[in-house]
Amino acid sequence: MKHVRTEDIDSWMSPASVRRPLGKELGVEQMAMNYFELAPGESFAFGYHRHADQEEVFFVVSGEATFETDDGETVVGAGEAVRFEPNEFQQGWNRGEERVVAIALGAPADSGETEILRDCADCGERTPQRIEPTEEKDALVTVCEGCGAETGRFTSGP
Repeated sequence: MKHVRTEDIDSWMSPASVRRPLGKELGVEQMAMNYFELAPGESFAFGYHRHADQEEVFFVVSGEATFETDDGETVVGAGEAVRFEPNEFQQGWNRGEERVVAIALGAPADSGETEILRDCADCGERTPQRIEPTEEKDALVTVCEGCGAETGRFTSGP
């Protein structure tokens, strides 16, 4: 048996204030498991995205998360869960005024190819993106694959 406390796990660079890799710390091999805390306006993901081979489940512990999909938006409250199939585009946000705490599960652990879309001001539309570390390695940036513009910058911790 392996036991961990979320507070003892370092947060990864992410669009969320807190993203802690519970699965990695526990040595889980067949699925990914992440602990999230989102301040108002923050997201679970770097953009509207889909995983080629991974299904995802989000369980909201507290607050309300709003998930955007091709079918519209769905609000998921405390004590509720939502599932996304492989290749299903989605992005979850905290559009409320209180902090969101959630657990994300993904199977298999390796998500396979991930397609990320974000709004690019230079292109005037939502475009495919890639994620890169900054030269200083103090942040991750999203970069438009069409024009090379930086569309987002993300650091670690609150």
